[in-house]
Amino acid sequence: MRHLTRRSFLNTALSAAGLAGAAVLARPALAQGDYPTRPITIIVPQPPGGSVDGVARLFADKLKDELHTSVVVENRPGASGMIGAAYVARAKPDGYTLYINASIHSINPLLYKKTITFDAVKDFTAVSMLAQGALIFSVNPKVPAHTVQQFIELLKADPDKYSFATSGFGSAGHLAAAQFLHEAGIAKVPIVLYKGAGPALSDLVGGQVSAIMDPMLSSLPQVQSGKLRALAVTGSARSPLLPDVPTMREAGMKDFEFYSWYGLWTPAGLPEPVLKRLEAAAAHIMDTPAMQQRLNALGFESAYKNSADFTAYITSEMARYKQIIDSAHITAG
Repeated sequence: MRHLTRRSFLNTALSAAGLAGAAVLARPALAQGDYPTRPITIIVPQPPGGSVDGVARLFADKLKDELHTSVVVENRPGASGMIGAAYVARAKPDGYTLYINASIHSINPLLYKKTITFDAVKDFTAVSMLAQGALIFSVNPKVPAHTVQQFIELLKADPDKYSFATSGFGSAGHLAAAQFLHEAGIAKVPIVLYKGAGPALSDLVGGQVSAIMDPMLSSLPQVQSGKLRALAVTGSARSPLLPDVPTMREAGMKDFEFYSWYGLWTPAGLPEPVLKRLEAAAAHIMDTPAMQQRLNALGFESAYKNSADFTAYITSEMARYKQIIDSAHITAG
């Protein structure tokens, strides 16, 4: 699998011309003064404006009302989210430093085995899964393909002419694109690495790259405005936001289903009463119709899992990601 930085890709191209009631009842009986007693910070290891930031800010807005304290979102992007994650891993496990990230948190340790400075499982407490969302598979409108199968034919006929953008190395969109190319039997099409969805989508709209698999929060406006053409969505069912766009399975990609999921963590060693307080707060927030409606409007769905279930889910997802990485020969560096 070929991977290029944006700069090296553009240089090459130029040289070649061209995120209820029962949960409330389940809340632990903590005195109001126990936790929290001061503001909470949610670390987001991605840039502002992307899908992780969007889910985190929706959640933070509700968490401040749930816990009756100030909740601040702090972006610490860089190194595929590992700068922010490393900061959280070193923080005091007192419930005042929280961490929201996407599935990339569980992908990075599979890619950066030699350079990662923390254990993505052991150095964190998995509090709850919050949401998930299918990706949109879209292309620049000048690409002469209106279906997934037509695009596959183009890639096979002239692989050097086309490319995929990804918002970050190891992101859900990166692995989805790699899985697609592997299952389609296409090895030569490059995946161009960007630092966030914004620059990736900008170059896709501008025609410097050909295609992307990206969360709806960032890609949907471009599709709705006609700046991008959606070929498929990667969920198990069509999105109500794009009812005319088929799923990857409907488009002929057997068993292809991929989601970007979003979770809440803290540093490892979180006291049990604080864990239960946060776990119950997340359950209540994600169960409210208002939160579900806001998520749905952005292409996400509430997907709450408690700490134990989220931990088990992470284990199963990491096994699936490892299979994709090994099959597509994805390596860091």
